[in-house]
Amino acid sequence: MRYGPVLAAFAALGVAACSQAQDAGSGSAAAPASAPEAPALSDAEKQAILASYPAPYNTADLANGEAKFALCRSCHTIAPGGANMTGPNLHGVFGKAAAANPDYKYSDALKASGITWDANQLYQWLANPKTFMPGTKMTFAGLNDSKDRIDLIGWLMVETGHKAK
Repeated sequence: MRYGPVLAAFAALGVAACSQAQDAGSGSAAAPASAPEAPALSDAEKQAILASYPAPYNTADLANGEAKFALCRSCHTIAPGGANMTGPNLHGVFGKAAAANPDYKYSDALKASGITWDANQLYQWLANPKTFMPGTKMTFAGLNDSKDRIDLIGWLMVETGHKAK
């Protein structure tokens, strides 16, 4: 017996069922409206923003920073108003007190830390969160390479709307 056509039929039924369940839950057949997105910045605009940051973050390789964020993406979002996942949304994190997102349940260690996130705090955190802050619930092992941390932080600063002082 050939299973290809049978599997294709089951897949089609599954997609249709999921679509109908979502439509039934929303009360209409229309797709839910998403939040409007800010216009994308050009590469030149991103480089100009990056150049306004203090050293060494002004030398970040944005492509490498974005690639390193792939390690974070399963737990964090960065869009304005983005969802909290296993970890909190990171938009606007720079200059914000640790554990400041009221819609996220932080570890007691992070709530008691008293730190305000800046590039240098994040640099230390990303080296090894469990060493930087014993008691954190973040399971990320850290980024050993200093340049990778600089690139990731530079990319986060640009992508999360951080303004240089």
